[in-house]
Amino acid sequence: MVEFSLVILLFLGLIVALFDLGRGIYTYNGVSEAAREIARRTIVHPGSPLGQSDETQETVSVQRRLVPAMDDPTFACEDTAGAPSGCGSGNYVRVIVTARYRPSPLLALVPEITLSSSSSMQIP
Repeated sequence: MVEFSLVILLFLGLIVALFDLGRGIYTYNGVSEAAREIARRTIVHPGSPLGQSDETQETVSVQRRLVPAMDDPTFACEDTAGAPSGCGSGNYVRVIVTARYRPSPLLALVPEITLSSSSSMQIP
């Protein structure tokens, strides 16, 4: 019984850490998918200023429901070399999405993590 009581605490700690790691990976995947979806909608409906069209804002709100801790995305127009430029045909729209990930309170040693992903798509 003594050995079991010592080992079960370690085992349960590892199980909680494993589930929390899975939750972190799921959140990062959601951030990456949000960046792609928002960029895809923005190249079709750029709006003025960039990213402020109704269609893009609708996509942002949908992604916020899927990734609850998502911050406001940032938008930029770039040329093929990655330098800032106008939003004309042939240039790229870059969308950067960030979200805060808070590990389980049982893992109090790990601080809050900011997950970030960006996506660039060419304007047709």
